[in-house]
Amino acid sequence: MKCLVFYAYPPEPDGQSLQGHMLYKGLLKQGVEAVPCHYKQSMQKNFYLKHYKPDVAFGVGFWGNVPEIVQEPQKFGVRTVPWFNADGWVANYHDEFEKLELMFTTSEWVRSIYKRDGVDVSKIVPIHIGIDTNMFKPANGYTKDIRKMIGVKEHEKMILTIGGDVTSKGAQEMFKALAQVDEEYKDWKYVCKAWPSECAREWRDYEEELAESLGIRDKIIFIDDEFSQEFMVQLLNTCDIYAAPSRIEGFGMIQVEAMACEKPVISINKMGPSETILHNKTGFLAKVAEEVQLKEEWVYPSMGFGKQEIVNFDIPKTFAYRADVDDLRKYTLKLLTDPELCKKMGKEGRKHVVKNLDYQVISKKMLDITKERLGLEQDLLVSKRINGKNV
Repeated sequence: MKCLVFYAYPPEPDGQSLQGHMLYKGLLKQGVEAVPCHYKQSMQKNFYLKHYKPDVAFGVGFWGNVPEIVQEPQKFGVRTVPWFNADGWVANYHDEFEKLELMFTTSEWVRSIYKRDGVDVSKIVPIHIGIDTNMFKPANGYTKDIRKMIGVKEHEKMILTIGGDVTSKGAQEMFKALAQVDEEYKDWKYVCKAWPSECAREWRDYEEELAESLGIRDKIIFIDDEFSQEFMVQLLNTCDIYAAPSRIEGFGMIQVEAMACEKPVISINKMGPSETILHNKTGFLAKVAEEVQLKEEWVYPSMGFGKQEIVNFDIPKTFAYRADVDDLRKYTLKLLTDPELCKKMGKEGRKHVVKNLDYQVISKKMLDITKERLGLEQDLLVSKRINGKNV
């Protein structure tokens, strides 16, 4: 079986790019002949589509990548299977979605977003993103050194949140919870690691102002830096608790990576995290305190529309959730004061990820479903018989 895998390749330190790269590596592990290629238009992409003659082209992205991942390969007669996240309004590509034989989404929640937007989801199968559990695993060799560099003292417990910006990962809700925690437990530091970006910079003023008003600014450590996957493993292993009660999260890759490193995770009982984190076993899921909805939104030609206009939603669009601060306080305090519980949850978390969310497990699931839905297993058997003259 021959596959093309379209994603941001060579791999970038971005969730979608890593998602595609793990799929590509996983397909190779399954004995599939696979070639990675950037989804953007190029001579290389045209060459593979025209001359490589793949049985299927997988494509990682979101609905806005339909032209590159679905339409262009189909012009060459290549069967396409997108593996999409959700981002904005699924508009003007309904016909393309309807014609697909199969599509994957990164969670059941993402699938529900496509359903909300009028897409026939009968052909959509939710498949979580796979991670490399041989890379993301317990590793304590540099813990003390990294904690010292960051500014966390030996007797302090380290809570960690990582994101493009940390507000979208629920950091402001954690600030409010930690201000209450501080009344009962003092030996903690909260490390907020963001990727240097305009978005992160815009949120920073609000984050610092909130921390100052809550009287915990001296306990919040902000890091704006670009880290490789290898160093992210070290950083995750440095923390005692990973916290990300995200405001919007289709999957939550870093939360899964934290579990693989045997760290208990605090998140929100909604979206992707509610599908990967086992409440009371591998971490805690705070209930939703607030849902921010939109009844209308501006759309643009770059989103697939013919013109700039306002779209009204029949079903309100969820713009963001807010985790319950009391739950966050309760769960954080419980983990800070019970090291045995942290250890137990960490062990259970790694077992859960290795069994269900390793990239080899995920790629096998995707491959099996694709062969079945597209009838590729039967086609390959026929091809082998013909080539072997066993007809």
